[in-house]
Amino acid sequence: MGLVVGREDLSKKIAEHKAQNKRIVTTNGCFDILHIGHVRILNSAKALGDILVVGLNSDASVTKLKGPTRPLVPENERAEILANLCCVDYVTIFPEDTPIEFLKVVKPDIHVKGKDYKLDALAETPLVQSFGGRVELLEIVSGKSTSGLVEKICDK
Repeated sequence: MGLVVGREDLSKKIAEHKAQNKRIVTTNGCFDILHIGHVRILNSAKALGDILVVGLNSDASVTKLKGPTRPLVPENERAEILANLCCVDYVTIFPEDTPIEFLKVVKPDIHVKGKDYKLDALAETPLVQSFGGRVELLEIVSGKSTSGLVEKICDK
């Protein structure tokens, strides 16, 4: 089971893991209603390294990104759910619109996003590369998204 930690504690934990030559993998997102697409990408991300750190958008940043009706699940609950997945080692909530500040703390070996993104369109790509890491785009589960689930629920 993973831990929900703030940036300062996360920084200390990551330094300990790096001292042990552990490969650090990060990903980030809203994870508003956890679905099979989330689970599969998290498991695939964990398989790329030793430690998986999830950067979780705060409630305010989700609202900014997804609109006034989101999130459906509060940030502390989303963080606890993620931390209870066996593949997740740490979860940290970030208030910014992008994961840049989170990534500056972790400096991962690998940062994971879904293939629905393009490397050159991600704000985090140059940053991750600047400290010797790489961004990996992983397969996503077609047709599985929180927005799709919300639409389906609202249509019922």
